Amino acid sequence: MKATSIKAAVALGLAACVASSGQAAEAEMSDFTFEANVSLASQYRYRGLMQTNNKPAVQGGFGLTHSSGFYVGNWNSTISWLGDSDPDVSAPVEMDFFAGYAGPLWGDVTIDTGVLQYYYPGDYPGGYTRPHTTELFLGLGYGPLTFKYSHALTNLFGVPDSKNSQYYELNASIPTGVWDLNLDGHVGYQRVRNLDDGSYTDWSLGLSKSWGGFSAALVYVDTNADRDVYTNSSGRYTGRAAAMLTLTQSF
Repeated sequence: MKATSIKAAVALGLAACVASSGQAAEAEMSDFTFEANVSLASQYRYRGLMQTNNKPAVQGGFGLTHSSGFYVGNWNSTISWLGDSDPDVSAPVEMDFFAGYAGPLWGDVTIDTGVLQYYYPGDYPGGYTRPHTTELFLGLGYGPLTFKYSHALTNLFGVPDSKNSQYYELNASIPTGVWDLNLDGHVGYQRVRNLDDGSYTDWSLGLSKSWGGFSAALVYVDTNADRDVYTNSSGRYTGRAAAMLTLTQSF
């Protein structure tokens, strides 16, 4: 009976440990939030410039966020700008990988800082400067306003000797009080090192709305990018004004 009692006590102890470990694991997993999204856009613009030559784009990604504020994720989009600029290049996809921290800084001011890599898998001719780009970013938010600074640790999107290029942007998203619409505004300045007339300003204004797991955005975008620098091999000026519609489902 004594041996049986000891075995029973050990079994109960092991069961308690397993239950405790399971609860701890469950609590640890509850500290993480996983989100994914997929979008269909009438075209893809980045920093005001055409990425799909005025054609539609399919986009999507995912992110894993810890309750502490640290996060990692990936986002992807169909593109054509590399092939549009050089017919010997075949790279139809953009893949972004990012990691960072977002949370309160002081008072009502928030911070979002981290690293982002733009990766373009594909085939490139010999001597071609790869467009893969890595940037550090720092964003500060207050109410509906966000200011963000991005600094290139590598060449910027295939521009030779353009390391240490910078991008400055100011964004605002203000509820209109009408049909749950938000008024979204943006202005940015891209400084490109060692590219004559390559620096430019872009801006946009639009409306967005979210419902259920869906969101939609209608945006007008324009730039003052130099035509001689930003016209592709098809003869299209990639910084021209355009209206874009994007529909996104989040999971």
